[in-house]
Formats: sequence, structure tokens, C-alpha cells
Amino acid sequence: MDLNDIPMSPHDDQAKKHALLAYLFMVLGLFTGIFWLIGAVWAMAKARDARGSMFYDHYQNIIGIFWWGLGLSLIGFVLALFFVGYLLLLGVWIWSIVKLFKGLARLTSDKPYNP
Repeated sequence: MDLNDIPMSPHDDQAKKHALLAYLFMVLGLFTGIFWLIGAVWAMAKARDARGSMFYDHYQNIIGIFWWGLGLSLIGFVLALFFVGYLLLLGVWIWSIVKLFKGLARLTSDKPYNP
């Protein structure tokens, strides 16, 4: 019997759905900042409900991407007076894309973010 043949508990299923929604908002937020904020707030609001599920670490990932991205972006905006700020902003954007799509790939494969 394969692990994928075992039905997911309702708690895990609900946690997966909310994490997927938060990831999708965050991906949209790469192009429009308001969805970035909505995705992060959604993850923060639903993280407590997901505690104990196999997808809980996805919420930690989403929230971490938000806070690290926000902090590094603020530094990048300040440093934009110098050329290095633009490089930092580009780096944060690429880092966010990688983390979000890794999370989406693992979530849609019914796996926790950190194996």
C-alpha cells in the first residue's frame, strides 16, 4: 500500500486547502503587493488551526517568506539610493519565487515543507 492511498484526515485536508490559498495569494503578490500581504495574513490567521497537521510547516514557510521578504525589501529600498539596493530587491524577489514554488510543489505532492 502506497502512502498516497491512505485518505487524508479532515484536519490535514483543511490545513492543505488554507495553505494552498495562502501560497496562491503570495504568488499573486509577487506582482501586486496587496496580495502578498493578504497571503501572509491568511497564513497567520490559519496557522493555529493547522497546528498538528502534516502541513503546519508550510504556514511557517509562508510567514517566514513574508517577514524576511519585508525586512530585506525595506533595506533594499533604503539602499536603492545606491545601486546595491536594486540588486538586493532583485535577490529577494528571486528568493521568494524559489521558496514559494518549492512550497507549492511539496504541498501539492501532499508533503510537508521540510522533509
